[in-house]
Amino acid sequence: MTEPLRGTLPAPRSLRRLSIWAGIALTVVFAALAVRGVHLRDVGNTIRASDIWWLVPALALTAAGTLMRAQRWRVLFTPASRPPLGAVTEATLIGYLFNIILPARLGEVARIVALHRRAGTSRAEATSTVVVERVFDVLSLLVLLFIAQPVLPRVASLRIAGALAAVVSAGLIAAVVSLAVWGERPVRWALGPLRLIPGLSPQRAKQIAGGIIGGLGALRAWRQAALALGWTFASWVVLALSAWCVLEEFNLDLSPVAGLLLVIATGLSAVIPSAPAGLGVFEAAGVVALRAYDVPQTDALSSALVFHALNVLPFIAAGLVAVHLQARLRDPGPNGGS
Repeated sequence: MTEPLRGTLPAPRSLRRLSIWAGIALTVVFAALAVRGVHLRDVGNTIRASDIWWLVPALALTAAGTLMRAQRWRVLFTPASRPPLGAVTEATLIGYLFNIILPARLGEVARIVALHRRAGTSRAEATSTVVVERVFDVLSLLVLLFIAQPVLPRVASLRIAGALAAVVSAGLIAAVVSLAVWGERPVRWALGPLRLIPGLSPQRAKQIAGGIIGGLGALRAWRQAALALGWTFASWVVLALSAWCVLEEFNLDLSPVAGLLLVIATGLSAVIPSAPAGLGVFEAAGVVALRAYDVPQTDALSSALVFHALNVLPFIAAGLVAVHLQARLRDPGPNGGS
């Protein structure tokens, strides 16, 4: 599932090792910050005393948000190459599974390969749609953060988030303007070095460039981009309600806006290199968000741990089912073709 994309250059081995070790170091640092001043026995007692029935609506909302995100990914493909929702959902779940169990977000590669195997989608086009997804995710989280700012507690990192929002927005606007004014020419110029890759034929380089340009089509098609952004915002709001259900599990008496801040903090933490599943970094981000509401450290860590489990355990199960289904489609067995 994690084979490299054909026609692309794999990252240097030394760079991959550096990324993995940096992720491990940051995981240790953030995990230490999350558990600082907390007795783990108290955390266990707090979780056991919580009202676990709130996990039922939380799980349902998480599933709904995941389907919305799969539909968002599907919308980013050009209409001519748009894969069916079932194939996209299956690939999305496989990607989540591998992001959980592997470092360096290799799940992104896994879902691109899975979608290609399931629907024959161009890997180059799928790769560019994944890049657009990440831009839309960061941009929508930052927009939601500033929309909710009047009702949020003071968070020291708002200025950093504002600078990041300005950079992401400027980059997105520049890309849209460039594509609108010059069409495909800037992209083809940027992809010119593909021809220099040893063993890559000019025809193959042209196919890869065409797929990437197709995946960036959402930045030129206003309706397509608006629809994808709409699904992005909707999915984050639904996931924020899921987070709020987790907070209700611990009877913290917080508004749904607290769930939104929890989702924004943990969502933005995904850009930090870390161990598989964002272990440690996710918890630290959740604790920071809840401490802004003066939630006790033990309750904050307990809530972050349960919310993290909600974003890991169901996706391991669903991802394994998706892998099994794809394996059966690739190898139906002696009776599969009857």
